Amino acid sequence: MEDHISSVTAEPTAHARSGRSANGGRAARVAARAAPLPDNMRPVRAGMPGGQYKPLTDVGIAQIHAAALDALETIGLSQAPASGVELMTKAGAILGDDGRLRFPRALVEDMVNIAARDITLFGRDEKYDLHLTGTNVHFGTAGAAVHIVDPITHDYRESTAQDLYDAARLTQNLDNVHFFQRAMVCRDVLDNYDMDINTLYACLSGTKKHVGTSFSDPSHVVGCFELLHHVAGGEAKWRERPFVSNSNCFVVPPMKFAEESCITMEACIRAGMPMLLLSAGQAGATAPAPIALAIVQAMAEVLAGVVYANAITPGAPCIFGTWPFVSDLRTGAMSGGSAEQALLTAGCAQMHRFYNLPGGAAAGISDSKLPDMQAGWETAITNVLAGLSGLNMVYESVGMHASLLGFCLESLVLGDDVLGQVMRCVRGIDVTPDSTSIEAMKAVCLGGPGHYLGSDQTLALMQTEYIYPNVGNRMSPKEWVEAGRPQLLDRAIARKNEILAKAGSQIEPEIDALIRAKFNIHFQ
Repeated sequence: MEDHISSVTAEPTAHARSGRSANGGRAARVAARAAPLPDNMRPVRAGMPGGQYKPLTDVGIAQIHAAALDALETIGLSQAPASGVELMTKAGAILGDDGRLRFPRALVEDMVNIAARDITLFGRDEKYDLHLTGTNVHFGTAGAAVHIVDPITHDYRESTAQDLYDAARLTQNLDNVHFFQRAMVCRDVLDNYDMDINTLYACLSGTKKHVGTSFSDPSHVVGCFELLHHVAGGEAKWRERPFVSNSNCFVVPPMKFAEESCITMEACIRAGMPMLLLSAGQAGATAPAPIALAIVQAMAEVLAGVVYANAITPGAPCIFGTWPFVSDLRTGAMSGGSAEQALLTAGCAQMHRFYNLPGGAAAGISDSKLPDMQAGWETAITNVLAGLSGLNMVYESVGMHASLLGFCLESLVLGDDVLGQVMRCVRGIDVTPDSTSIEAMKAVCLGGPGHYLGSDQTLALMQTEYIYPNVGNRMSPKEWVEAGRPQLLDRAIARKNEILAKAGSQIEPEIDALIRAKFNIHFQ
């Protein structure tokens, strides 16, 4: 809207000029636009409620729930570790002669009832706290990309610890990316323990927003928590405000526990870490091809995780992480940017609300290899449906290419603009006595200037009602030519470089020195 106003008023008519106050016009609009707003007045912000979009009917929700309970009771899950078998059978699960754990309906329902609700995922700064209640929506990163995408050379190279640190620093400075979960693998760190340490520390060094990480082996948990306690200022302070969650693939679809991940989950829950209970089947491959049945399997697997987690610690803070993905059935390849993916994610969000549990799923993934038009539409469509469905935690929402194989720092910057527009859709239309009053129309139409360009109402709302892109271009063709025909990618690169040139570590120097003396840190 602002650029449209600017182009309209570049050569104002005398009549238009006469309708402006002495302090009105373009200068006033520019000044108003530049003035910072308090967080509670911004047009979009973390945790705005969604829930407007509902692809599942009430009957469909009931059918999916019933089928998930049937699957848990009759099929069950195999390959639980001995510790998990002991925990879950003590709670009421049944170990069959075939080695599969089956879950009676009453057990599942009881564990859902005692599961934590309305949880908060803490940031190291409380202004970044994420309140997971109702349909509050939050967008962030995730994934395990093994490549960095260079949008200039079109090369894919192996991702490094420095790349992860840079992505975290960018996220710290992007308003619409609300949390930072490990988005890529530190391929330059060859030792697995060092890789887990560097993954965790690169995230924490780059941002004070909530961080998500994972562990490649249960034996690495102790060392990582030692690092966390250093950053927090001691174990007690960590337990008071745990600012890192564990992204835990505790199941291997279809319907099998992942033994080492389960042992890691047990250790992390006991150490006070929030848990993302993650099931990531792929429809047509490791999950059924029907979209509804893929959701059924995801629900069944994560409900088993709810039983498991609450058998460890009743009321442990957990995110119901149903992440069913889509296959291109022509090839079997993953298709993260499809309309079917958007529907799967939105359907899962509805099921989270049915269980009244904090939930997370994936959106924003592009199958495109580069930040191009395909990446734009795939990121936008899947994210907007996720947001409108009221998904609490939208993972992998920015930066991901090649169906999760590549991460692009420039796409992270571009994605911030996308998420701003998505959150504006989530916010919806404010219908109030003031916003529907015709007094402003009277002032303009009955003897007024005949337009709303300089009105007090327009100036008052231009920051609080409307959101503007940081790198997106709204110039007229004439203005664009006069500006040297700036390209979107060039603007993204410039903003990325500007942020990284100024963004330092978010760890106090003395703590950073202590950690670097104790651990083998691979980034600067």
